[in-house]
Amino acid sequence: MASINYPLFIFFGFAPSIVWLLFYLRKDVHPEPNPMILRVFFWGMAATIPAIGIELALRPMLKLSLLSPQLLFILYVFFGIALVEEVLKFLVVKWKVFSNSVSALDEPLDLILYMIISALGFAALENVLILAGLGPFALPSHIAALSAFRFIGATFLHTLASGMLGYFLVLSSRRRKPSFFTLAAGLSLSTLLHGFFNLFIIKGGGWMHFGIPLIIICSTAIFLFFIISQVKKMKGVCKL
Repeated sequence: MASINYPLFIFFGFAPSIVWLLFYLRKDVHPEPNPMILRVFFWGMAATIPAIGIELALRPMLKLSLLSPQLLFILYVFFGIALVEEVLKFLVVKWKVFSNSVSALDEPLDLILYMIISALGFAALENVLILAGLGPFALPSHIAALSAFRFIGATFLHTLASGMLGYFLVLSSRRRKPSFFTLAAGLSLSTLLHGFFNLFIIKGGGWMHFGIPLIIICSTAIFLFFIISQVKKMKGVCKL
């Protein structure tokens, strides 16, 4: 059983991201170049590695005695995890897409899609590592169940948080000069969504353990899909 688990970790780790990737790409009437999609997805995966390093390096802050353990944990969830991951996913797009804006950004919707693609790459490797944490003797049914849970939970949340930041990038691109405050607002919103989701998944009690994350996902999904329908109507090439 153990010999087949490692391929299962990879398959079920990538499956949620691939399914969501195909779903989101169908919303683009002018498909992006496949090499660029793969590049952003790959570098989104690569961003998982420094994220883990930073999160582990910041973990000792939980032992500080200056603040209460509860407050320290909340700060760690929002700044040590959510903010770090959202910044790294954004930097992938900034590094790999913005520098190639002539061929990669031909419409405002692309900004949202590339942020989502980066997030899906990030989530793919994150999923593999979390599934591997089940151990080499985990039952295939347990691996599949956790993958399905992450499909509708953490993986979807990654796309929603990054997609919201992508929308603020769209707003910034409509200005004559990119606005730092618009970017900061988008990054703050995506961090809050990500942070509250993680906080209640980890520490929520009773119905709030799944209820609050479900409310966050459903409400954000409705809003993001409405935004996507509106952004698709925008004309012009993105200027960043």
